[in-house]
Amino acid sequence: MSVNTVTNETKPKMDAVVEDFKRKLTNVRTGRATVGLLDAVMVDYYGTPTPLSQMASVAVPEPQMLTVQPWDSTQMAAVEKAITAANLGLNPSNDGKIIRLSVPALNEERRKQFAKQIHEIAEEHRIAVRNVRHASNDAIKKMTKEKSISEDDERTGLEEVQKLTNTFIGRIDELAKNKETEIMSV
Repeated sequence: MSVNTVTNETKPKMDAVVEDFKRKLTNVRTGRATVGLLDAVMVDYYGTPTPLSQMASVAVPEPQMLTVQPWDSTQMAAVEKAITAANLGLNPSNDGKIIRLSVPALNEERRKQFAKQIHEIAEEHRIAVRNVRHASNDAIKKMTKEKSISEDDERTGLEEVQKLTNTFIGRIDELAKNKETEIMSV
């Protein structure tokens, strides 16, 4: 194993963290109803946590309305409970056949709450990137200890991993800033 191997393995791992961050950002509301709002909702389907999209059809009939129609009508209460538990700020109304979710317009307080949520998600992902860096640095230091690479190679490898870390944390910060701007604009 060489320093290049470690740095080449580090980049895809950090890329995966950024991609996960992008997916999580799509779940944060911007004032319009989108099917992606319910991606994070997991329904207890006979004891198994199941994504809502795998057990119901979700539609956007109006810009401020979502409809959820479970394929198994006996799961209506479980779906409703899962939507409420997801803490998305949506109140489900159930008519027995379909669940309607009206997406309220975002007021200033709610926008600030979502901005705070974005900061929390961003910090979780920054920590994940740092954890990848930590694991890579440990691998490089271990190789130095085993005398399979020189101290110069170690220093170069650690610097390379730090550059990758800075790049990916910068991407996370930029994505978070863009999403916050999108939310705060009325």
